[in-house]
Amino acid sequence: MKLHDLTSHARAGHVEEINLISLEGGIYLLEARIDGHSHHLDDGRGHATHLRSVEHAREVLHEFPDLPFHLVHNVVHDEMCGMDADSQDTVKVPISTRVSH
Repeated sequence: MKLHDLTSHARAGHVEEINLISLEGGIYLLEARIDGHSHHLDDGRGHATHLRSVEHAREVLHEFPDLPFHLVHNVVHDEMCGMDADSQDTVKVPISTRVSH
């Protein structure tokens, strides 16, 4: 979903929440939940838009109405922790779309 479309959905009240997904290598992706389905922000050519940081996401979302906004990290445990090698947990932390001064 392109930013323009996502902005329109947010202003119309269709967006349930926005998640900023943190990936290895300092890459962040935006995901919007609309009607129970996830939609990733893309560049209009079908490629995911990569963001640099939480602050970069806030810059992108500056015109959005206040919505639930979460930073999402996947936490992988290895066998040394006594967990299965395929075990994966997700940490979802609420954050603000607004810069606090």
